[in-house]
Amino acid sequence: MNEIQKRIEELREQLNYHNHKYYVEDAPEISDFEFDAMLSELERLENAHPEYKSANSPSVRVGGEAVTSFAPVRHEVPMLSQQKAFSKEEILDFDRRVKAVVPNAKYVVEQKIDGLSVSLEYVDGEFTRGSTRGDGVTGEDVTENLRTIRSIPLTLRDKIPFLEVRGEVFMSHDSFEKINAELEETEQPLFANPRNAAAGSLRQLDPKIAAKRNLDIFVFNIQQIRGVEIKSHTEGLEFLKAQGFKTILDKNEYANIEDAYKRIEEIGEERGDLYFDIDGAVVKVNDLASRELLGDTAKFPRWSIAYKYPAEKQTTKIRNIKVQVGRTGVLTPLAILDTVRIAGSNVSRATLHNLDYIREKDIRIGDTVVIEKAGDIIPAVVEVATDERTGEEVEFNMPLHCPECGALVVREEGEAAYRCTGISCPAQRKRNIIHFVSRSAMDIDGLGPSIIEQMLERGLISDAADLYYVNPVDIADMDKLGEKSAQNLINALEKSKTNPLYRLINAFGIRHIGEKAAKILSAHYKTLDNLRAATADELTIIPDIGEKMALSVTEFFAEEQNKEFIKRLEDAGVRCVDDTESTARDNRFEGKTFVLTGTLEKYKRSEAGAIIESYGGKTSSSVSKKTDYVLAGAEAGSKLDKANALGITVISEGEFEEMIK
Repeated sequence: MNEIQKRIEELREQLNYHNHKYYVEDAPEISDFEFDAMLSELERLENAHPEYKSANSPSVRVGGEAVTSFAPVRHEVPMLSQQKAFSKEEILDFDRRVKAVVPNAKYVVEQKIDGLSVSLEYVDGEFTRGSTRGDGVTGEDVTENLRTIRSIPLTLRDKIPFLEVRGEVFMSHDSFEKINAELEETEQPLFANPRNAAAGSLRQLDPKIAAKRNLDIFVFNIQQIRGVEIKSHTEGLEFLKAQGFKTILDKNEYANIEDAYKRIEEIGEERGDLYFDIDGAVVKVNDLASRELLGDTAKFPRWSIAYKYPAEKQTTKIRNIKVQVGRTGVLTPLAILDTVRIAGSNVSRATLHNLDYIREKDIRIGDTVVIEKAGDIIPAVVEVATDERTGEEVEFNMPLHCPECGALVVREEGEAAYRCTGISCPAQRKRNIIHFVSRSAMDIDGLGPSIIEQMLERGLISDAADLYYVNPVDIADMDKLGEKSAQNLINALEKSKTNPLYRLINAFGIRHIGEKAAKILSAHYKTLDNLRAATADELTIIPDIGEKMALSVTEFFAEEQNKEFIKRLEDAGVRCVDDTESTARDNRFEGKTFVLTGTLEKYKRSEAGAIIESYGGKTSSSVSKKTDYVLAGAEAGSKLDKANALGITVISEGEFEEMIK
């Protein structure tokens, strides 16, 4: 073994060790900086010497190439589900059935993790394949996504000839809240609960996305093993723990089912303090030979049963209803409650979702209500005790103005949400600033979320207009910035002042007004003053500007804080004029609609779309009889099929380049 290969093996060994200490034992011995430095060195060496690369190197944790679909995997040992119990009587019945076959049976009791069940396979101690449970007989190959989970050992301590284990992939409460905050900030649909988030993340076709989701796993069963003899479940878990797996090992053994049920109750009381979700407790026969005697049904093993905890409910009183403003400007009513303990934690607030929900359940301030934790996470009001009303209860109405900034609150027809229209609203300012500086808006290079966060924390800015008044001296000592980078940022801000008007309109973040609509408005009105003076009726005359869009524009410019925001931009020298008429405009695609599909070689689809629009054409996301051309790249799918069926002209990338010469 040469020195380079030796160093690579040494780095892998150290990284695997420290990875286990951090993610499995929760006992880190080195700093993140030291770990990252070793990982960077390993990646450099592996890239320079690909002959030494390994499928189970710690460097694969960041995610590999995306796949087009998941291959089916047939489970040699079926991944059976659990028979369920919802009462103590059902647990006692289970015990009677077991004792009829194995009179001296002893039990173990474990938390039932609420996640996604998977199989992990190892050959000679190396992780070779991972798959979802599927229907118990056939699952999906998600090996590359599972490699990104840092609590899964890629190499075992011993070179066991073959091992297959079963575990539950889950997402912690902290990770769940973080991912939903990120989705909310980009106005994407939120995950309903950590289980859905874990399942959705594990089934991402791109492993790099799965790697960012911070998934975790508990391994709870040996499906198959060769080369090692295991006699009991607890012995098996101890063995798995020694091999590097993350397990929940409770060594207590219960000969008496009453004692086992007491442990079920204890787990129920503890679940509110856990950092992950459980939806029950599992009672299992500990001895593996006894399990063989008991056998399985077609659906579940006869040697185990899952006790499902009922959704815990409590009665309390609503003392007030306050409104919370989210990162996207949506106002959410929140019930302020007399504090009660539910599912292991004290609850003094509950979401009321929206005004429609309040009206549907006839919820009033002063009502006695029943609350429960939906999925044991988010407290919700599920019932009103109307028979306990005194007549002093007060109906709730949404405010006309934002409680955070005073801007007008609007509710669009057909929507349940009420929204703040203020661009300087403190509740949504970070998101608004991030959008303002983004590539499709003012395109201010070097101004990322972390720099914006630091500027806000230091009080240097309160909205995007303040960016143009920042002094380079004030930001030079911030993380990731030095004197030169600070000056580069100021230069980028100065350059953005000369941007086309459509970029500024898009940067405002007016609801329903994206880049395409901003270009239409800029081309039609030529100046920001003209656009501000336009009425909703005038706006709807413009092709592709609908009533909702027109109303959003007029409401935005009517808001006082937005007027002040624009004035500060003008005072800073930001251009508010469209002067594209100074050059002759080529409208060769005017009146033509293009649909882009598949992968292009020379352009991103967004780039090709921008070229089409620059020549006066339009792009659409769907093929219809009104489509003039379909620009089809590699692996074009249903859109190409539909175009051919409708007789739409299909052009290649080469033909497109001829058209734009």
